[in-house]
Amino acid sequence: MTEPASRVRVLVVDDDVPTRVGITAILSSEPDLEVVGEAATAGEAAHLVGREEPDVVLMDVRLPDADGIEATRRMLARGSTEHRPPRVIILTTFDVPEYAFDALRAGASAFLLKRARAEELIEAVRAVARGASWPLPRVSRSVASRGHDVDHPNVAALRQLEQLTDREAEVLTLLARGLTNQEIASELVLSTETVKTHVKHVYAKLGARDRVQAALTAYEGGLVARPPRPF
Repeated sequence: MTEPASRVRVLVVDDDVPTRVGITAILSSEPDLEVVGEAATAGEAAHLVGREEPDVVLMDVRLPDADGIEATRRMLARGSTEHRPPRVIILTTFDVPEYAFDALRAGASAFLLKRARAEELIEAVRAVARGASWPLPRVSRSVASRGHDVDHPNVAALRQLEQLTDREAEVLTLLARGLTNQEIASELVLSTETVKTHVKHVYAKLGARDRVQAALTAYEGGLVARPPRPF
């Protein structure tokens, strides 16, 4: 089998050796994924991100020297003018809504339980690497269940939402509820290409890099209270 010309570079951050080794083995079995480093602490992770420039970082919530969510915030805030910061998937043992909410606010692109199937982990890495919305329904449920109420919107998020046209707000509402571009197009009787254009405009106005971040702003600003359908 011919290897892909460009593989997704992954950094695995977890202080539990068996977990780290297991995740590395799962990802390394895929020809389009490459584990470029392993770290047991936030300090090691920061060093390896600078040296290896991974596309995706799998970050444990609990690390010996720092909270994984705070480590993610610092990692993404540093950034680089030459290389875009990696996309981060937060890993945790417990399905705690506050973790999901805080992870997204820190800039993470997804929130995944460690008990997820190998296939789910692999697809999450692939989706996040290409900026797709594969994890959105899962994290949307956790964020919504946190109890974020439309009666108490975040003022900064609300101001961002005020920049949207009526049509862009409609698109964002459906996006935040977990609909794909094709489903949004069907719902609003638009072409898929038109929906993609609206989504790009929404990203630009909200300063969002992907669907997860855009959906989070929709929740914080009170545009969407909770997904209307189960995930």
